[in-house]
Amino acid sequence: MGLVLKALAWIGIVVLAVVFVRIYVFRYYLNYNKVAFNNVSLGGAPNYWVMRGWLLLHISSGMLALLVGPWQFWTGLRKRHTRIHRWTGRLFLTGVAIGSLCAIRLAVSTTFGWAWGFGVGTLAFAWITTTSMAYYAILKRQLQVHKEWMIRAYVVTFAFVTFRLFTDFGPTSKLQPDNDRFVTIIWFCWSVPLLITEVLLQLRRMRTLQVRPAR
Repeated sequence: MGLVLKALAWIGIVVLAVVFVRIYVFRYYLNYNKVAFNNVSLGGAPNYWVMRGWLLLHISSGMLALLVGPWQFWTGLRKRHTRIHRWTGRLFLTGVAIGSLCAIRLAVSTTFGWAWGFGVGTLAFAWITTTSMAYYAILKRQLQVHKEWMIRAYVVTFAFVTFRLFTDFGPTSKLQPDNDRFVTIIWFCWSVPLLITEVLLQLRRMRTLQVRPAR
């Protein structure tokens, strides 16, 4: 039963990631013009056309990390095809490195105010920090630590999807004013899922620890 639930969760994550890319990423490639990029109602910003190089590099590298990330957690692939696992890990690391740097550049030049820019910049910092820790752990051959940090890193990567789910769908999409909604959710989309993830990781760790006999 546990294996089935894990498989369903994995499939759900992949489906949401693909749908997100189709709706929120491809539109910039399919509508490469100033009007589409600067249209705030469609998710754009007044300076996106001017910053289109940074924007396209950010969303392309973010898309790479978002789509290759789930394959890092496929146990069968990791055990039977170690080389593929390593290459998908390198692609994920590359996507995060480029995507986070571009996100910081976009945050600095945002037209949505300092609160939004600070929120985006902090998300980028959390993104690169969790991924760097995963990379450092594997360099030290700490496999379990590496796995846990990769889970954290992908939770932060998935924040882009979580952000759109809460801003565009359900009751939270109707909260006003718009700027307050965006600023609140840009913090919520990664900090709360990361907190929940940490609690689950620590609960699993506590269950696996052997109880030492009392002296």
